[in-house]
Amino acid sequence: MNPIEITYNDEVGFLDDKRDWKKWIMDLLLMAKKEIGKDTNLEMSINFVDEAKSHEINLKYRDKDRPTDVISFAIEDGEEDLDMSEFFADPDFQEDIGDLFMCPSVIKRHSVEYGTGFDREFGYTVVHGFLHLNGYDHIKPEEAKEMFGIQGKVLEEYGLPLYPDQLDKGRGK
Repeated sequence: MNPIEITYNDEVGFLDDKRDWKKWIMDLLLMAKKEIGKDTNLEMSINFVDEAKSHEINLKYRDKDRPTDVISFAIEDGEEDLDMSEFFADPDFQEDIGDLFMCPSVIKRHSVEYGTGFDREFGYTVVHGFLHLNGYDHIKPEEAKEMFGIQGKVLEEYGLPLYPDQLDKGRGK
């Protein structure tokens, strides 16, 4: 059994690219999982959608009238008092952390706007969404510092660092 079981739904043909995106995603997520000290088996979905679908979801669930790079729906969102420890003791238990909706065309646009390149922006988006599914947020400054610190460390270790000349372009977080 994989430490992270990922179900993919690719509405835009993103995974048809010649690159092995599934391995790339798994490697990044395993690094992020290790970094946050999560030792349970995880289950999640990643949905690749177009801008119209991203816009629709963003408007309906976040009241934002535009497409976005990633939207996360965490299963345990707002369930801080939920005690799952008895399940985690079972080595066969898989914790379903939720669903990501990713829009490759917005990620590509952001990569140009921020000057990061597609690979780094894609990696940033994958790790960012994964951290949201695991309860991390960036609303408060101290939360942002922790979340962006984890993202930066994982991306650096994976070989997708943020270069100093990009710090003022919005992805230095």
